[in-house]
Amino acid sequence: MLALSWLLLIPAIGALFVLFTPREEVRAIRGIALLALTLDAVLAIAVFITFQPGGGWQFVERTPWVAQWGIDYHLGVDGISVVLVAMTAVLGWCAYLASWSGITTRFKEFTLVFLVLQAGMLGVFVARDLFLFYVFWEAMLIPMYFIIGMWGGPRRIYAAMKFILYTLIGSLLMLVAILWLYFEHGQQSAHFTFDILALMRTQLPGGVQVWLFAAFALAFAIKVPVFPFHTWLPDAHVEAPTAGSVILAGVLLKMGTYGLVRFCLPLFPQAAVQYAPLLAVLGIIGILYGGMVCVMQRDLKRLIAYSSVSHLGFVVLGIFCINQQGLDGAVLQMVNHGLSTGALFLLVGLVYERTHRRMIGDLGGLALVMPVLHGVFLLVVLSSLGLPGLNNFVGEFLVLVGAVRVTVWYAVFATGGVVLAAVYLLWMYQRVMHGVPRAEDRALPDLSLREWAYLAPLCALIVWLGVYPKPALDRITPATAAILAQVHGATQHPEFFAGAAPGDAS
Repeated sequence: MLALSWLLLIPAIGALFVLFTPREEVRAIRGIALLALTLDAVLAIAVFITFQPGGGWQFVERTPWVAQWGIDYHLGVDGISVVLVAMTAVLGWCAYLASWSGITTRFKEFTLVFLVLQAGMLGVFVARDLFLFYVFWEAMLIPMYFIIGMWGGPRRIYAAMKFILYTLIGSLLMLVAILWLYFEHGQQSAHFTFDILALMRTQLPGGVQVWLFAAFALAFAIKVPVFPFHTWLPDAHVEAPTAGSVILAGVLLKMGTYGLVRFCLPLFPQAAVQYAPLLAVLGIIGILYGGMVCVMQRDLKRLIAYSSVSHLGFVVLGIFCINQQGLDGAVLQMVNHGLSTGALFLLVGLVYERTHRRMIGDLGGLALVMPVLHGVFLLVVLSSLGLPGLNNFVGEFLVLVGAVRVTVWYAVFATGGVVLAAVYLLWMYQRVMHGVPRAEDRALPDLSLREWAYLAPLCALIVWLGVYPKPALDRITPATAAILAQVHGATQHPEFFAGAAPGDAS
């Protein structure tokens, strides 16, 4: 079965068709891209549904690529990857449909770049060869750079340059660490390979492991972004078009947290355990700092951007609790944050398209003018602040349970972020939606059929994951348990590295 290859090929083929379509044929370009993204989303959902919980790596494809260097075209998904692949495909479909009214110039070029970006993001989550992972990791930076730099706001060039420089610095350090690990494994086993599961068996001295862990963790921390590497994020979000903000918050930031789970824990388990308290504390600082900055924001997009710093602090905390509840909650929260924050950016984009205003003080009374949009806005706000029965509550609750198992103080301080989220989100909602609408806002249109089409799936998933998260957790838990077995086995019995890595079912 080549399901994962088709996940990557469908948007790439769509991009190829768009390339040869005249730029004046906007409807044809939209149709081609929407068909490609729809097929991709359907295939991703089918992979999620047919994935067997507890079955290890599935849908595996492996073909030698550069055989003399041990580089393979090696794809596969486990319970962590499969939920992120489904989220990426759904968010990509929604973001592109939302871009039809927001992107008014060079629409062909935007569509082309967007489809390439979609293929690159999916590749990051399905790659099982470390070299292939790095290729996808770097490849998706360029399309996002163009999306911010060509279709962004007034300071788009500054924001795009800041984004690319921050992420490239971390990526180059990770490349050095990848090569070091590759040669170290080759010298020990006489078999040079970039296979991730094979590299997990490499015996690394404590000092080397710390340096390699630091290089990987820094690259991923910048992408998350973990405090204090967060300064590129607000500028990128504020200047990016709506579709770019949705993808940036919903998917690209998760690549950082995914990397921490997929690589930092199992490849460098002793270093991960040693520095887990430091990274957990940085996660808590991000939760509180992001929340406090949000309270002071007056720009809707900047508020939501800083809320990502706070919410992803929960993910980092859950990862470095290094226990089952924390890690399950962290992975589930990656999906929850992508859905809720992606929906928030879509709604802010709709408000801006109608009013051409984004400052909270310049808005008000929109609930009377657009009651349907108001209802969706309220649902997403309540989801983002962690209301029981909606998706974010489940992830944050699991993270807090994992934190308590380490020390109750982690949970005490992290809970402060939940309180701050209620403060800044409800304050923002009250100012924007209630009160007396401006005279020029009284005739604003409510949600159109197209807008309903991309908001309804996100709302349904927000409710579903809040009420019945079992299908997602059934897939996530065996994969996180395998990673934890790798970590605990390596830290308690160093000779564990000589055996097979857990979870290798291929």
